[in-house]
Amino acid sequence: MACNGAKKPLLSGLVDSTSQRIDECTPYRRRFRRVKSAPVTELVPSDISGNGPIPCYESFYGGRHLSLKQVAVFLAVYLGLGTLCFYVVRDDIKGNKLNPILDSLYFCIVTMTTVGYGDLVPDSAPVKLLACVFVFTGMLLIGLILSKAADYLVEKQEILLIKALRRHQKLDPAAFLKEIETNKVKYKCYLAIIILSVLMLVGTIFLYIVEDLDIIDAFYCVCSTITTLGYGDKSFSTVYGRMFAVFWILTGTIALGQLFLYIAELFTERRQRALVNWVLTRRTTNLDLEAADIDDDGVVGAAEFVVYKLKEMGKISEEDIALVMKEFEDLDVDQSGTLSASDIMAQTTQTHK
Repeated sequence: MACNGAKKPLLSGLVDSTSQRIDECTPYRRRFRRVKSAPVTELVPSDISGNGPIPCYESFYGGRHLSLKQVAVFLAVYLGLGTLCFYVVRDDIKGNKLNPILDSLYFCIVTMTTVGYGDLVPDSAPVKLLACVFVFTGMLLIGLILSKAADYLVEKQEILLIKALRRHQKLDPAAFLKEIETNKVKYKCYLAIIILSVLMLVGTIFLYIVEDLDIIDAFYCVCSTITTLGYGDKSFSTVYGRMFAVFWILTGTIALGQLFLYIAELFTERRQRALVNWVLTRRTTNLDLEAADIDDDGVVGAAEFVVYKLKEMGKISEEDIALVMKEFEDLDVDQSGTLSASDIMAQTTQTHK
């Protein structure tokens, strides 16, 4: 089994075929006894045939990631339940009331987004506690929307934006996909800025026309709303205004939050790229070779060099390699330090015993 598994290096696809050495079967096989990092997981196929599905990542809650439809259901349940609860206790809410159902939905949105104008406020201890419950659950739901729904909607428009920006250039499908992957976060920032600007413009015009505010007060109200400041001196005080606010406040606050997330992601990505560029361009020294020599045999192979560079880039950690090495040792039935089809068959046989 050892001879079969030693014919070709594991990372042979990453190096020039003219520089590869075919190892002969010898008793002095190299073992990764002391490890420092591991190859990236993108190099590992889903299964031997390449047709198997890639397993989904587990979410923070222990299950699969929430889908867009699930987030939409949670939002609908939250708004429906919140509107119903605040409608039942409407007599314990004081302020500028216009329509019981609309006021309840409006109060639910203002509470969820933490805008809190102050035009409607709880006026009893039970309602104050109820508002506390809904504000925390609302913030959690906003987090889910930011992580899933808003990102999904932005990605749907990303291709259209790239086509618009590159309309004078003819990009083949491969180049188009590379452009998306390379500048993905940057285009997301552009889209988020465009969406937020449109929402701010629409909100300002609406407040100017419907709520009869002057242009400065309208813009001021828009800014204090989407940033969830909610001073309360300017707010939506008409029936049509609150009907508009139910949708506009939610989308506006989410759009601003999503923009901040993309900006932070963009700076992080740029720092990561700068680190990768530094790692790939700096001169390799003898100290680097000593650190890359995982098995302490005085020679650094292609796999060892790749592993060392990936660790320098911050793409892998010792915990990652520990998990991979454990799986390798479990599969290496004959303890030869290499894997072959015979090892896999033997391991499968042992599992079914």
